[in-house]
Amino acid sequence: MNDLNFIEVCSGAGGLSQGFINNNIKAILLNDNDKNCINTLKINHQNTEIFEGSMKDINLDKYINSNIDILMGGVPCQSFSQAGKRGGIDDKRGKLIFDFINMIDKINPKVFLIENVKGLITHNKGQTFNIIINELTKLNKYNISHKVLNANDYSVPQNRERLIIIGVIKNIKKKFNFPKAHNYKPILKDVLLNCPISEGTKYNQKKIDLFKLIPQGGCWINLPENLQKEYMGNSYYSGGGKRGILKRLDMEKPCLTLLTTPTQKQTERCHPIENRPLQILEYSRIQTFPDTYKFQGSINQKYKQIGNAVPVKLAEALAKEVRNVLDN
Repeated sequence: MNDLNFIEVCSGAGGLSQGFINNNIKAILLNDNDKNCINTLKINHQNTEIFEGSMKDINLDKYINSNIDILMGGVPCQSFSQAGKRGGIDDKRGKLIFDFINMIDKINPKVFLIENVKGLITHNKGQTFNIIINELTKLNKYNISHKVLNANDYSVPQNRERLIIIGVIKNIKKKFNFPKAHNYKPILKDVLLNCPISEGTKYNQKKIDLFKLIPQGGCWINLPENLQKEYMGNSYYSGGGKRGILKRLDMEKPCLTLLTTPTQKQTERCHPIENRPLQILEYSRIQTFPDTYKFQGSINQKYKQIGNAVPVKLAEALAKEVRNVLDN
């Protein structure tokens, strides 16, 4: 087994990094511009260089010709999200993808990996995605492939789709294969049963009383009609599913995609059995972080970091396939 290394930019709380570290791939440099993420990275990766700031400000000189195996990043994706304003490459954060491509060109890693939201593929009728793939192709150094993966296929108790773009330098003849789906797809009871109590946000009494009326897997439509109309207001008459409102999760199913807060009205994540939002440790377990992983900042910042993270088990599955290419 070769000694492999990686650099990750836009690391967030470090879910992608942790998956690669779990495959004995060494972190050379981790980067983010969020202070709370940086503090989380520092406490969990104490022997790794951590750079706080924009990836544009990283001094690449010492990494040029230094045999970097993997360069990867969850390059900012808010501008491509189906839930966001979809500003795309006209958005300042969207342009960071081109800074990342510049890093690839300078460092010449054996493999690059870009993680992003599924919405990048359809943004601007596919034009944004095509521009990015064309820019990567113009480097003329890599065999490039991409695929949307659902984390639930890789031992993560959550339906969470992410776009993965992989490039393998052309002088490596072994083809990269995306990981095959695992046989067992975990569900919420696998991580929530007997989960220790941790910090978390709370509902007010009115919302608690409403959730008492909603079964596992249910939502506002399970309320009596008078309470539906009272809670939903004008939205009651506007049509559409709106099934994320007053949503209670189901122990026998994977979690819905975790978001940056469990209490937004449109996208609630209520505990399957108890009348409360998911707690921090429950959030972390659903994203398959080890219980020993420490998140820094306020409760809201912790939810945000975990909700934005790449699930560790998904990262492990990718790292295993990357190692399979580089070990050969």
